[in-house]
Amino acid sequence: MPFQSIDDPVTLRRVLDATLLLEKDVELPALLGHVINEAQALTDARFGAIGVLDDHRAAIAEFFTVGLDPVAEAALGPHPTGLGVLGVPLDGHRTVRLARLDLHPDSCGFPPGHPVMRSFLGVPIKVRDEVYGSIYLTDKQGATEFTAEDQALVEALAVAAGVAIENTWLHQQVQTLAVAADRERTARDLHDTVIQHLYAVGLSLETMASEPAAVDLRIRLEQLVANVGEAIRQVRSSIYDLGPTGTGVRVRIEALVHSLRPVVGFEIALVVDGPVDSVVSDAVATQLLATVREAVTNIGRHASATAAEVAVTLDGGVCELRVLDDGRGIDPDRANPDGLGLDNMRRRAETLDGACTIGPSPAGGTVVTWRVPVTS
Repeated sequence: MPFQSIDDPVTLRRVLDATLLLEKDVELPALLGHVINEAQALTDARFGAIGVLDDHRAAIAEFFTVGLDPVAEAALGPHPTGLGVLGVPLDGHRTVRLARLDLHPDSCGFPPGHPVMRSFLGVPIKVRDEVYGSIYLTDKQGATEFTAEDQALVEALAVAAGVAIENTWLHQQVQTLAVAADRERTARDLHDTVIQHLYAVGLSLETMASEPAAVDLRIRLEQLVANVGEAIRQVRSSIYDLGPTGTGVRVRIEALVHSLRPVVGFEIALVVDGPVDSVVSDAVATQLLATVREAVTNIGRHASATAAEVAVTLDGGVCELRVLDDGRGIDPDRANPDGLGLDNMRRRAETLDGACTIGPSPAGGTVVTWRVPVTS
């Protein structure tokens, strides 16, 4: 393919056409497929892919590829989740352009049967500094590496992809809120009608059981009272289940830790101790969840661990997060220990007048301790 310049009218037209698809009723997979096909064609890449993060921005949940034979791709097994070099654009929020993919310090090699890839271009898909995924291109044909022009073209396409993903997620959130509103309305109706009638029946039965004329029926009435009490308990439980979902801090921590399982390759133990839903503010929760995500992602990338635990506790007006693993620990010769994301985690704590440390774990790996004050 001839060299593509970002100033070329045909090239700009193709980038614009990809962006204009946002105005049409096109499903997200089809739109992203078009974007990665255009990115591959415009940069003359042999292989290309788009990785879309899950709702918690913890791991790649969807992966669209071009250039790989479908049969050969299926034989490679599960799609990547964002480890190795693929995670650098996601975590660093920056474009990565390499002549030799295998020489990058975060490179973790290819699985058996995977084609060898050399030159690499990874562009984060983001909207207002929120990363939704990445565009990946490898093996520029006819050259040893991708150019600055290639980078500018793909970054333009990434904008369109980011808006498309954000629109889809916003639509899903609106649907979720609508369902939550229906659930809350149902819960309110249960409380205002069914449970009040049950209370009235229970009181009537108790009155009957206490009357002298009801001596012969007392045992049966007491059993009915017990049955009504159990029914009230079950309705209360249903009301709790039907209440607003996914908004509490405890639920958000549980969902995030569960979603991070593919990143580390095993179930992560979770301990949440204390009234986090009533004490931890939204500001603290936002930084807490981001720190959990970064700390656990580090375990998946660097620790070679077989077990990990996330513990959130409240004690004396302080929220403490401890993330432990049984991996290989911190390399004392590592040139940049802050490359593990400690600097980001420390800044999140300091913005809340707290602190973050990282050190050896009793299990032989690493423990991240993150402590911030909370308002009770």
